[in-house]
Amino acid sequence: MADTTLWAELLAFGTGLALSPIHLGVLLLLLLGPKPIQRGSWFVTGWIVTTLVTVILLLTVGHSLVLDMTQGSHHRTALDLLGGGALISLGLKELLRSFAAGEEQPAWTHTIERFINLPLPLLIAVGALTELISPDDLFLFAKTSAVVLAASLPSWQEIVGLVFFTFGSSLLLLIPLVAVIIGRERVIPLLQSGKQLLFAKGDLIVGGVSFALGAYLGWQGISGLTIVI
Repeated sequence: MADTTLWAELLAFGTGLALSPIHLGVLLLLLLGPKPIQRGSWFVTGWIVTTLVTVILLLTVGHSLVLDMTQGSHHRTALDLLGGGALISLGLKELLRSFAAGEEQPAWTHTIERFINLPLPLLIAVGALTELISPDDLFLFAKTSAVVLAASLPSWQEIVGLVFFTFGSSLLLLIPLVAVIIGRERVIPLLQSGKQLLFAKGDLIVGGVSFALGAYLGWQGISGLTIVI
């Protein structure tokens, strides 16, 4: 996998997936609560497994359908245009909501404060379900599988690419977890500050990420149309 553009795309998509305020918020609350290492580790493991299994399944389906996913193909162009339009709309909606709310915390912050009281297996299941039904995440999963499929790589390099994407998508969860494992008492003030910032600016983060991803996918789709035409 020598194509640096492919690596850059996988890292960008992974980073976009990583910027999930709901999952980051749940993890921060877990790390600030009882049994932080145990509960936090299982939650992050659930995220990693869900991410890797999802992209592997999508890639497997892509191979079985034998779709032409080269740059400019109808399939990939349609995915980019539809995904770009949907994400731009979602991003604008979240940005407008964040500006209208002002200093008020988003409604989802109260929901996740109740989530952390769930039994751990149920909490992990809810976290996986939330990841799979998020429009941003769904398009990122599909786009990641599409670019790996289009690269026509050997099987082992495809797996390396998906692992790289999964690592990038998990980095923002791994950093606070590792910090707590190394020395929880020293990072508690940082965790508290991070939680307050995330809860105050969560909609702004979601909106900004969605809009940026939508603009990128839209540009990719328009580029594909010029090649098709």
